Formats: sequence, C-alpha cells, structure tokens
Amino acid sequence: MKRILLIIPLLMAVFNLLAQERNVKGKITDKSNGEPIIGASVFNVETKQSAVADLTGSFSIAITSGQTLRVSYLGYQTYEYKITSNDKMLNIILEESNSNLNEVIVTGYQTERKKDITGAVAIVDVNELNKQTVANGMRAVQGQVPGVYITGSGSPSAPTTVRIRGIGTFNNNDPLYIIDGVPTKSGLHELNQADIESMQILKDAASASVYGARAANGVVIITTKRAKGSGTQVSANAFTALSSYLSKIEMLNAKGYGQAMWQAHVNNGINPNLNSIQYSYDWSVDPVTSQPVLRNITVPEYLNPQQTIKSANTNWFNEISRMGVVQNYDAQVSNAGTTGNQLLSIGYYDNKGIINTTGFNRISVRLNTDYKLFGGAVVVGQNLSLTKTKEVQADIINSALQALPIIPVRTVDGIGWGGPVAGMNDRQNPVRVLEDNKQNHYDFFRLFGNFFAEVNLGRGFSLKSNFGIDYGDFSSRNWDKRYVSGYLVNNTNRLTNSQSDNLRQTWTNSINYKLENNKHRLDVFAGTEYVSENVSSFNASITDFVIEDSDYLYLDAGVGTQNNSGSGARNALFSYFTRASYSFLDRYLFSATIRRDGSSRFGSNNKYGIFPALSAGWRISEEPFFKNKINFFDDLKLRASWGLNGNQEIANNAIFNIYLPNYNITAYDISGRKSGTLPSGYYLSQNENPNLRWEQTMQTDLGIDYSILNQKVYGSLGYFVKKTSDILILPPYAAVLGEGGNRWVNGASMANRGFEFQIGHRSNISNDLSLDLSGNFDIIRSKVTELPEEVINSYGGNGRDLNILGRTVGSFFGYVADGLFNSQAEVDAHAIQPGKDLGRIRYRDITQDGVIDINDQTWIGNPLPKMTYGFNANVKYKAFDISFLLQGLGSVDVYNSAKMHTDFWSVVESSSNKGVRVLDAWTPLNSNSTIPALTLTDGNSENRSSTYFIENGSYLKLRNLQIGYTVDAKKLAALKIKSLRFYVGGDNLAILWKSKSFTGLDPENAGFGYPNPTIFTGGLNLKF
Repeated sequence: MKRILLIIPLLMAVFNLLAQERNVKGKITDKSNGEPIIGASVFNVETKQSAVADLTGSFSIAITSGQTLRVSYLGYQTYEYKITSNDKMLNIILEESNSNLNEVIVTGYQTERKKDITGAVAIVDVNELNKQTVANGMRAVQGQVPGVYITGSGSPSAPTTVRIRGIGTFNNNDPLYIIDGVPTKSGLHELNQADIESMQILKDAASASVYGARAANGVVIITTKRAKGSGTQVSANAFTALSSYLSKIEMLNAKGYGQAMWQAHVNNGINPNLNSIQYSYDWSVDPVTSQPVLRNITVPEYLNPQQTIKSANTNWFNEISRMGVVQNYDAQVSNAGTTGNQLLSIGYYDNKGIINTTGFNRISVRLNTDYKLFGGAVVVGQNLSLTKTKEVQADIINSALQALPIIPVRTVDGIGWGGPVAGMNDRQNPVRVLEDNKQNHYDFFRLFGNFFAEVNLGRGFSLKSNFGIDYGDFSSRNWDKRYVSGYLVNNTNRLTNSQSDNLRQTWTNSINYKLENNKHRLDVFAGTEYVSENVSSFNASITDFVIEDSDYLYLDAGVGTQNNSGSGARNALFSYFTRASYSFLDRYLFSATIRRDGSSRFGSNNKYGIFPALSAGWRISEEPFFKNKINFFDDLKLRASWGLNGNQEIANNAIFNIYLPNYNITAYDISGRKSGTLPSGYYLSQNENPNLRWEQTMQTDLGIDYSILNQKVYGSLGYFVKKTSDILILPPYAAVLGEGGNRWVNGASMANRGFEFQIGHRSNISNDLSLDLSGNFDIIRSKVTELPEEVINSYGGNGRDLNILGRTVGSFFGYVADGLFNSQAEVDAHAIQPGKDLGRIRYRDITQDGVIDINDQTWIGNPLPKMTYGFNANVKYKAFDISFLLQGLGSVDVYNSAKMHTDFWSVVESSSNKGVRVLDAWTPLNSNSTIPALTLTDGNSENRSSTYFIENGSYLKLRNLQIGYTVDAKKLAALKIKSLRFYVGGDNLAILWKSKSFTGLDPENAGFGYPNPTIFTGGLNLKF
C-alpha cells in the first residue's frame, strides 16, 4: 500500500507533464497581403527546438505552457508569444520590418549585419529596379542612391555610365562589379535583372578596400537568387512595352529650308537665285523698309536630269523612326530542402528600338545550386549563367539632322535610293544607311559564374574556396553593300569578320573565424586571390562579291583585296588580404582591412601595392545615458572610416618597349639589290617604364545612420574626402623626341569632396493603406590638384596661366558670348573682332586689350552637377499599389552641340538641313532675336567654343510610374496560384522641369546620341 501511495503522485506528475508538453500548430501570414510566409523560422526559446513553416505557412512544434515562441523571417519584424494552456492553433501575422537592422548583407568576401556596418554602404531596393524596362540594371539605379551619378542613352541595350563619388582618375572610372563573388568590369546588360536578389554599393575606401587594386572607383556587389523556404516554387513574369520619342528636334521642311537659304543669301548680298540646290525665288526689296521681301519659292519637279529623283518634303526623323517594342519573359523554378537547394531561371528580353532596324536581344539561363554534405559540415555549389546577346546598332541622328528635306527616300520607281545631286552636300540617305546596316549585328556569348565549397571546421572556424569564370565570345560579320544614292556611289562591296575571346578566371581561398556571445561579436577572415585574363582577337576582310546574298557572303567567296589583323594580351593579379570586424555590446564597432596586390601591369620595381583601411562606429542609441533621455531614436550610429584603394587600369604592355612594323617609315634596301620589294623593319613605338607604380586613392568618410519614431523615419548622412595620387597617364610628347616618345608615367592628382543625405518614411496609415517614401541628394565637388609640367596644358586652358589645375576634368574652355550686335554703333565701338557685323555674336574682350583673340578665352563651364537628387514613393491601398520615381540634377553645364544645326546656317556647313529656330534668326526687323543672323560663310568664327553653346542642363524627370493590382489569394487557391499581380506603367514619362536657358529637347542627352524614349508598359507577376 505504501508503494502504491508513493507511485500515484509520481504518475500524476508525469501525466500532468505530458499534458503540458504538446505539439502546437500554427500558420504564419504576411500582414500586408495575407499570403503565407514560406520558410519562416519557428523557435522555442527555452528548449532551443525549432521548426520551419511549410508551403502553406503552417508549422508544428513541441512546446509547454509558459514557454516563449519566437517567429522570424528575413525582412519582417520578429514575433514573440508566450504559450498558454488554451493555445492549440495559432494564427501568427508578421509585419514587414522598417529598418532590417539585423538583415545580413554581402559587403565583401563575407557577410555583415546591417547594424554592424561602419563604412558607406548603400543597399539598393531590387524591387524598384524591376519596375523599369531597361536592359541594364544599373540604369534603373539612377536617382535612387546618393553619391552615385548615372547617365546613359536610350539605346536598346541601355549603355550606362556609372560614377561613384565623382571622377577619380584620368583613366577608366567605372566601378568594379562583384557578381556572386566573381569580379568583372563588363556591362550589366548581359545580366537578367530578374535574377538579382540583392545589390550593395560600396562607396568609401574602408568598405571597398578588401578588393584593393580594383576598388578605387567603388564596388557594386550583386548576389543572384537562390532557392528559399521549402519545397518547390514556380514564378513567372512578363511584360510588353511600347516606346516612342519623348520629343524630337524640329527640322526645316522643304519650304522652310528654301526660306532660310534665301535669307542667308540676301544677308550676304548675293542673288539667292544663284543657289546650287535649284530653288528659285520671287523676291524684291521693300522701298519703305529697304528690307528684302520673299513672295514665292519654287522647286523644280525633278532634282536630276535623268528625272529619277523627284523633289520631296521628307521628314527624315519620321523616316528613320518607329514605335519601339520591348518584350520580356522570365520564369524561375526552385526547390529547397534540408540537404540541397536548386534554382533554374530562364529569361528572354527583346528591345526593338525607336530607330529603325536597331535592337537588342538577350536569352539567359541561370542555374544556382548548393548541397549540404556530412550533416551540413560541407557545402558545395555553383552559380552559373549562360547568356546570348545580339544587337544591331546605328549612329544616325546626326545624318538625319543634316539630310536635305527636298531629297526623297526612294527614286521615282520606288526601288532605287534617293540621294544628293550636284551642288548638295555629301550626306548619306539615312534610311538607306539603316536598311543596308540591318544585317550587321554582333553576337556575344557569355558564360559567367562560380563554383564554391565551404567546410565548417567547428569552434567558429570555416574554410571556403571559390573558383570564378567569366568567358566571353564576341563575333560580328559586317557587310558594306554596293549602292547608288544620288551622286554617292559605292561600286565595291566588302565583308569584315571580327572575332574576339576573353577568359577571366578568379580563384579565391579564405579561412574565417566567428565568435559570438552576449557581449562580443568577432569576425576575422584571411585569404588569397588569383585573377588572370586572356584576350585574343582577329579581323579579316575581303572585297568584291559577285552576289550580294547573306547566305553567300563569306570570306572565301570574295575575289578582291584581302586584309587581316590580330592581337592578344594577358594580365594577372595575385593578392593577400585579411579583415577583422569586432562589435562590443552592439555599441562599439571596429573594422580593419589590409590587402597586398601584385599586378603584371607594373614592373618589378613596383609590382606590389599595399592597401589598408580602418573604420569605427558608435551606436550611441544603445548607451544608457542616451536611452534614458532621448527615447524617440530607435537607432543612432556614428561612423568614421579611412582607407586606401588602388587602380591598375592601364594597358597590359604599359611597362614595355614596344616595336611595331611600319613599311612606310622602316623599309630599307638592306641587301643593296636596288630593285624589288624592300624589306620592312621595326620602329620604337613606346618606351618602357619599369618604375610605374600603383595609382592610389585615399578616402576619409564621416557618417550618421539613424532610425526614429518606431522605425517610421530612417536614413543617413555623410561627408567624404577622396584624394587620388600618382594617376597613371600617357602624356603627349613633342615630335623632336623622335621614336619612342610614348611613355606611361605617374604624375597627376585629383581631389573630390562631397556630402550625401538620404531619408525615408514607412508607415501603415490603416489596415488598408500604407506609405513608403524615400528621398536623397548629394553634393560633390571635384578638381585636379597636380599635373606634370609637360602635360599641364593637355587638358584645356590657354597654355599659360589658365589650366585645368583647381578645376574639374572635362571643364569647358572658350570665349564668352556677350549677345548680338544690334546696331552699327555697337559694331564700331567693340574691340577688333574679325567678322563682326550686325546680327553676329559679340565676344567679350577678357584681356581689355581692344582685340578679340585666343587670349580672350577662359573657363566657361563645369560638367559636374552641383547636386543630384531623387524621390521614390510607394503607396498601397487594399489590393492596389502605385509607385513613382522622380530623378533630377541641379545646375550643370552641358555643351549643346545641336545648336550648330538649329541656330546657324554655315558654322557646320551651309548645304545641310537646319532646325526651325533659324527662321527666327536676327534681321533688322527682328532685332530682339538671340539667334545670329543667317550667313553663307562663318566669317565671325561662330563655331568656336563659347558660352553660346553652354547651357544649364538641370532637370527633374518622372523616371518611372507604375500602378498594380494584386488578385485576392483566396480567389486563386483553387487554381494552385500563390499570387497574381497585374500592372501598367512607364519609364521616362516626362520632363517635369528643365532650365529655361536650355534650348534643346533633353538636357540629359544634349548631343546626337540615341534619344531616351518614353516607354509604356503592361505586365504581370505570377507565383505558384
């Protein structure tokens, strides 16, 4: 009985324990859209047991009443809940995190928590990138990151120029791109934007110094997508877009051209009926005003005696243009499991440009996998992409500006080409050029990616090896056809084949150590890296093909002159590097980096360069004295950094003597035969410089990162000083030096200073309405601080006291245009200026010596914007969302070279077409005009560089606008569809504001480049 009495309480305790410890089930959903969150982590804080949400967001976990359940997922606020005895089925709703301070991002060869970053690192919102239809993901970054200045044309492949914190060198200023750990300087138009998972931009030396020799111009780190969650997921995206000119330069029609030509003749006192283009005029002189009056213009029906070219009224811009069409389709299939993950991505992008026959086409395939071996102790995998691109290019805008409107596109039979006749200019028929060029495209095949293996050694140690490959194969077959276009005749056709191969290999090995406890976080790694690049190319051409047929045009089918050439180059880089990051109490942050690079591009005397960096941060918001008194700050971090970066962007053979054959200057009758073909010799083209050393950039950075009002307002501000020394240059040399005057040297310095500011706001106004707003601006100043005496005048200036020192590279130098001469008294009173007359440009006498000459030139413009800025807005209301991006520049000087064609008759040449602005040119009866009087010759040298062509290129653009609708997930459940969103939108929709002084159409593209089109898009996002 005693034993029974003792056993009964024990059994009751066991039964009670079993009753308390049970499996609790639940479902995890997104607060904003109600969708299940696949792969969310569920954690029992007390027992350390964990579970993962499945494809429906459901989970089950063993837990006891009173214990704490913690649910977390990247990008969402962590949720904690204490279990009660009544809890059997939990509905957990996660809310997106505003700050993501614990988010882990890639900042080098390792990852860091966002809250631990002590350098200037910008995290790009990838979702915003995918709202734009451009082929190059970096173009979509325009206006979204302070300190990153991006420009480009509207060409279908979206060529883009990226400048991080100004211009730092006289050489290549492009940043280094790191894609899944593999470095490249190639354009991103070959990367499918839909494959990008994250993008970080390392702007300061401390964050970028781990890449040493290649990081002086900043680093862009891109990580591609991998399988996430658990199970299989399928997603697809598709859109179609239509593009057209935002605006066009309005050129003269046939009548307007005749009117302007008549005015130019009478202004010169020449009978306009003596013109060479067959216009005839009925005109006279008004006896009251003594001014010529035009009554009628007559153009002959045919332009040539054979009557095959009929006079026309051709709008060449319309003839070379079309409605552009962009199509994009991409799909991803992923599978995530406990032992391995796989993701397959396929993409198709096709952009038929707004200029006839131009276009860019890309097909991409990506396979990213990783596998866990030996219980996760070893992880192996790869990220590989195959892309095939094809592009037809055309530089035709200038030709369309100059082609005469009276020339028809075709001859009267509709078969031959219209073209200039005797007395006209020699500009080609732009339509013929495009039509004959449409088969001339390049093809580029690229294999890019890496293979990696990581071994967990235990006790915080791990080893990682990464082998990267970047292989490109370029080929083109260009065909110059025979043609007859007016008096322009080409009787010899030609085929040119070009081929080049580029193989870059990167092998990185590193050892990592991580330590984490309640107070300390230490992350140390060290490694080596080997990079090699091999380039080879050849070109071959032949003339005279009997049959002009694409199936027949190969090199061995021609019977004329053959030519060939070829080249090859190789360079290598070997590096040692180490980095340590330390955090104490999440308040005090320290980081140090050192890298030693050796490059084959430098001689034995200076082959290696050492690039150190230091940074520190103080999270003042974690200090008790701050928390107790200022509670509206969620996070406030002060940071400072200093570091050195290098640059090796020079020719592979810069350090060597280079001897080249040249028959014209080295042929010599060395045998004394006095007959036959002379043997060719070699001449010294370049002198060696074994003392060439690394170009170095030193950068100091101060910054503040902040988050306030329960993470509703967040942002950063920073100030930097960036100084580059020992810039590598190839200065021009005097002919008296003879052979080998070319010689690379170190000898220039530059300095950039700037301020960056970013602010954002995220809030939920109600359960149905949320806002996400962000804005940024930067102010950057750049100047050249040092140049060797022998090249100081090679970058602008007067060769004496005015030079580029103290100014921005690329600054404009020339004369100051001081209005037009409106009276004879003004002409007589002005300094001696050859060609001055009524209606002509008056140039300022800078030297006050009474003569306008080269000494009256000065610095007239700075090409660097005084400020760049952007504003992004996302608004969600129930199932609808709307977003827009504004981007702009503050005051910036642009050289509007289009005015050569829109404001003058003769500064380019008098027989080309002109813009309609010339119809408002100065005359005695139109003396308020700012456009110079028309004249047959440029006697006043008005084509000289002057402030007449310098205009303020500031603007504000509506870069992107998108409106979307997401279908209720409950309505899609029966179709096994996870989410479905439809959207419409557009890119480059409007210039909301531009400077009144700018007379062109688009200040972003003031010259003759491919116009930036307006694009209207419709598409869908689908997930299974």
